[in-house]
Amino acid sequence: MTKTERCCFILMVLVKPTRDRRTERREATKAEIVEAAWSLVRVNGLAALSLRDLAGRVGMQAPSLYSYFASKNDIFDAMYAEGAREYVCQEHALVWTGDPLTDLKTLSRFFVAFCTDDPVRYQLLFQRPIPGFEPSPESFAISVESLAETQKRFASIGLDDERAIDLLTALGTGLTDQQISNDPGGDRWTRLVDEAVEMFFHHLISKKTLTTKKDAKT
Repeated sequence: MTKTERCCFILMVLVKPTRDRRTERREATKAEIVEAAWSLVRVNGLAALSLRDLAGRVGMQAPSLYSYFASKNDIFDAMYAEGAREYVCQEHALVWTGDPLTDLKTLSRFFVAFCTDDPVRYQLLFQRPIPGFEPSPESFAISVESLAETQKRFASIGLDDERAIDLLTALGTGLTDQQISNDPGGDRWTRLVDEAVEMFFHHLISKKTLTTKKDAKT
């Protein structure tokens, strides 16, 4: 072995690898468990998630799951975080025009479509279907940041009244619930999104006009 070869060998031994392969494998296994959990709950429902079935789906014994997640709620938390990130990612891809009515329709269509495309994900993100489960502060922060961005978007088009925002979100979730409950896979209620937003918008404009007239009189 030449002097140069010896130096190279010593460097290979002493220099730490740039990749932590053990951590990568662990994260890959966690991702596989979460993916398997989604597959199961989309068939059986969130509350019916069985750790035994989940372990079998990924080829391990149920106790081995605790090497990756401390509890079933931790698995739900990872699922929540993943769903929240998907929402944020897709929302960021929306195209805004600056026209208030057009942008409200865009946002409302997106929300209803995102929810109805995956009812179980909708339940986990926007309802409380699992007794005793709440997302961790870290996971919930993803939703909080998304909500803050949405509120900024609302404010940029002149929608900064809390009551109005509550009404709009109620319209969105109402259409979503009706669609999922009464016409899964169809469009009986999703096709009404634009009409509902137009009604909301004209109500909002009328209310602002009346308020302006009252202020002018006083």
